[in-house]
Amino acid sequence: MKIFIKIVLSAIIAFILIIAGGVFYLTRGLDSGSRIDVRVVDMSAVEDGTYIGEYKAGRFTNKVNVTVKDHKITKIDIEKDVTFNKPEWTKLIMERVLEKQNTDIDVVSGATVTSKAYLKAIENALSK
Repeated sequence: MKIFIKIVLSAIIAFILIIAGGVFYLTRGLDSGSRIDVRVVDMSAVEDGTYIGEYKAGRFTNKVNVTVKDHKITKIDIEKDVTFNKPEWTKLIMERVLEKQNTDIDVVSGATVTSKAYLKAIENALSK
């Protein structure tokens, strides 16, 4: 009977640790991500080329390639996506950046941190 109790207690402890680890992973970067300061990029200072930008914060880590021609953003490719990506959100964010030609856009409702993470990576690419 003692062995059975030890096995059950070990299983319960393992389950609790797995749940706690999952919660930690899902929330890591969430608070700091909501406070990301995304700055406007002076596109007149950005030469033609493809620029790589990254933002690193837990599950919001991403990497983008931003192509510029004649001081205009012509293409944004996602090299490394955020962990829990929703393609419709990503598409909307990229469309807004291409339309406005800058990172000074409204974030996607329900995807504030994800939006800011992509925008910060784009800013980092264009600010090099």
